[in-house]
Amino acid sequence: MGAEQTIVYGKLVRDEIPRIIEAAGKTPTVRVLGESEVIPALTAKLAEEAEELRRAEASDLLEELADIYEVLVALTATLGYSDEEVKEAAQLKRAKRGGFGRRLWLDEVRSPEQS
Repeated sequence: MGAEQTIVYGKLVRDEIPRIIEAAGKTPTVRVLGESEVIPALTAKLAEEAEELRRAEASDLLEELADIYEVLVALTATLGYSDEEVKEAAQLKRAKRGGFGRRLWLDEVRSPEQS
């Protein structure tokens, strides 16, 4: 008989992941996050998913974008905003500071010398 193996994850997962793990014959240990834990967990998940997008192959980009979208939906709701409020805030910011459509990369900024 083989030895039991445990892998520690310590991260937020999608709602169906425990069921999927059980269906694979394994035993997950999960808990429901408290109010003070949710926002840090979601922001950590957003960073994780953004890094996965950064490293993704072209064929996986849509799936990684979908993961980011799901985290943003959950974070938006958790913070008490609606999708419309976030879209409106993005439109206002775009009107003031622009979007990213021109693909501008800022290398440096020089300031005139003070005399």
